[in-house]
Amino acid sequence: MKYLITAAALLVATPALAQDKMTVLLDWFINPDHGPIIVAEELGYFADQGLEVEIIPPADPSAPPKLVAAGQGDIAVSYQPSQHLHVAEGLPLLRVGTLVATPLNCLLVLKDGPIQEISQLKGGTIGFSVAGVEEAVLSAMLRRHGLSLADVEMVNVNFSLSPSLMSGQVDAVIGAYRNFELNQMEIEGVEGRCFYVEEEGVPTYDELIYVANPDRMDIDQIRRFLRATELATQYIVNNPEASWELFKGYAPELDDALNAKAWVDTLPRFALRPEALDEGRYTRFEAFLAESGLVDGTRPVSQIAIDLGAE
Repeated sequence: MKYLITAAALLVATPALAQDKMTVLLDWFINPDHGPIIVAEELGYFADQGLEVEIIPPADPSAPPKLVAAGQGDIAVSYQPSQHLHVAEGLPLLRVGTLVATPLNCLLVLKDGPIQEISQLKGGTIGFSVAGVEEAVLSAMLRRHGLSLADVEMVNVNFSLSPSLMSGQVDAVIGAYRNFELNQMEIEGVEGRCFYVEEEGVPTYDELIYVANPDRMDIDQIRRFLRATELATQYIVNNPEASWELFKGYAPELDDALNAKAWVDTLPRFALRPEALDEGRYTRFEAFLAESGLVDGTRPVSQIAIDLGAE
């Protein structure tokens, strides 16, 4: 009897297992593109996987992958085109999962403005936010219409993509998201028009991916993270209205008309299998960058991306 009492007392006194801490650096301020991450947090899916996840928006949208490469974060949300360029530059980064599995990027102009064809951008100004990736995509789009980057002036507008276009600061912006900036302009009473990158000579790619430093990453932790976001994506798809309520409840500033519109437009684009890797997609994009002269040579997919579930 004494043994039973002692055992029971030990069970009561045993603390809960500590959660493994992870730091996730976002690509942008929190918005519907990050739905699976936020919903996983709000529904306790990360906690269920034994994770305590710190979600950090960037001060500089180009910094997160570089910070993870330097060991100042566990995972960064990045872009497939950027990942190819970073690896070609020698940064220790590996794609470990997918967040948004279709392009969102577009070349955005005013619908009733002076630019009705891409060829009319010669001598014009184009705003961008992330150096490197935007030039790579834009270069292919311009080349299709007989232009090059030398024919336009690039202006770093940071987070102010649609505002810089609406104010007349630039003639177009690259890096505008069809699910976000178009809705932002509509709310402001200004109609925009997107030239979709995948229809203008750029191979289809994963817009948003998760990257980690292969020399530092904890594969088990990352797989648990991806499992939580997969469950969150399933919940979002099955419960679009309830998941919107969860998302907007994460922070007061998320509850606005823009995010409500963007939420609906983003749902079909989330990766249903975030761990899965389409190797052909990465092979084609690597070849595209090499053929465009944007990287020297090509690298095997194994140096750029990994399917952790296949390891």
